[in-house]
Amino acid sequence: NIFGTDQVGRDTLSRVIYGARTSLFVAFSAVLLGTTVGSVWGLACGYLRGRFDLVSQRIMEILQSFPDLILAMAISMAIGTGLPAVIFAIAITRIPFGGRVIRSVALSIREMAYVEAGRASGASAARIMIFHVLPQCIAPYLVLATTHLGVAIVIEAALGFLGVGVPPPTPTWGNMLADSITALVPPWWLVLFPGLAITITVLAFNLLGDGIRDTLDPRLSPAFLRLVTGSGRARPVGIAAAETGAPSLTTSGVRS
Repeated sequence: NIFGTDQVGRDTLSRVIYGARTSLFVAFSAVLLGTTVGSVWGLACGYLRGRFDLVSQRIMEILQSFPDLILAMAISMAIGTGLPAVIFAIAITRIPFGGRVIRSVALSIREMAYVEAGRASGASAARIMIFHVLPQCIAPYLVLATTHLGVAIVIEAALGFLGVGVPPPTPTWGNMLADSITALVPPWWLVLFPGLAITITVLAFNLLGDGIRDTLDPRLSPAFLRLVTGSGRARPVGIAAAETGAPSLTTSGVRS
């Protein structure tokens, strides 16, 4: 029992390991569901525009107006506790983020020449979105989903701590922290090890998201930096472009 035991003699190490399976399953399922639904919704909004886009944006703004934890807690309390309810509640909080990111990508792609050529050739909107716009959304989708895994783990742990997450006796990192405060003076190992597991896992997913972004974004690659700087020391892209006379992209995406 290198992590000690709890008040009823259960091994803390075994519960932390088993709780990792539960917490990670909830996080992966919720992010996959919420980000995918939001991305498909945002793709349709960005390409179709019009009244559908206007109404959809107002709905996403309403969802984003509530704090993630408050919204997830309200949904979980409304539909009942349990694993499916927690996954659904967290997934709802991820939808507007995926929708807005992918919508911005679709808005820029829909004006490209090859998309205009597809429309001119008589291709349907569904075909253009699937074969021309959707492939350009994969990279931001992966970065967004990976980064939001850490957020989903924190929300799941908070729901478990507040008693509206996965119910006992199934161990999760959140309800392990909740069990530790039942004692007048909680043993330090019951607080330290679940909290440390949450911290390390969230940090790992954030670093993974940054690494995926750096890998998939050609503007952040070392070869591109050497190309625009002409040396091993990186300089701002706009300065290098001005020195070479090449057009550059400003932060707003407009060529200068």
